[in-house]
Amino acid sequence: MSMLIEGLRLRSKDVDLHRRLRTSRLFELLQEASIRHTEELGMGRDKTLDKGILWIVGLQRAEIKRMPEYDEELLLKSWPGKTMHLFFPRYYQMETEGGEILLRASALWTLVDQQTRKVVFPEKYGVAIEGEATGQEIALPSSPRKLELTETVPFQVPYSYVDLNGHMNNTRYFDLAEDCIPASREGKPLRRIQTEYASEARLDDRLQVRWGREGSSFYLQGEGEKPVFRMRLEYGE
Repeated sequence: MSMLIEGLRLRSKDVDLHRRLRTSRLFELLQEASIRHTEELGMGRDKTLDKGILWIVGLQRAEIKRMPEYDEELLLKSWPGKTMHLFFPRYYQMETEGGEILLRASALWTLVDQQTRKVVFPEKYGVAIEGEATGQEIALPSSPRKLELTETVPFQVPYSYVDLNGHMNNTRYFDLAEDCIPASREGKPLRRIQTEYASEARLDDRLQVRWGREGSSFYLQGEGEKPVFRMRLEYGE
């Protein structure tokens, strides 16, 4: 079976003030696992980055039973799903060493041309990944359901948020979201996440971030000259 399995231990840099894994760091771990496994499968930078094409994540979903905590020993599993023409599904599972499943996630990745920023056909570059079906997969992500927007926050993309692809890294949108809404700082446990990245935000781009809530669910969207991201975060009590 083509599955990446890695052990990790949460350090102080990984957690928030409630000593739980930060949402942005969770998605960094998932992103890093995706890259490492793709390289192990023979689809590393010589097939992509060195030829001027970039891996881009378009949609993400996570279902969280319990967010891992500081100093906890964990196993992170990641595996590819069956390629869907231009999209590469990927699945994730994080569990304790004792086998307790803490969270599951899924994502849709695609390839874009570094210069034109347009989606490219993977077969043109010899990119092919054989998918797996383990029975542990959650549903693939879809566009998050919108709520009424009541708040607006201006935002400008800082240098520290920009990655090697030349745009605001997808994980930093979670920092932006949790800086806007009250649930995380109040210690509410995050249970479900849906994100969609409609376009990219580059260094110094100015966005209007609008958000609203319905009970324990929060919806955020960011727009510049065009829509950039949409996100729905659902918390427990």
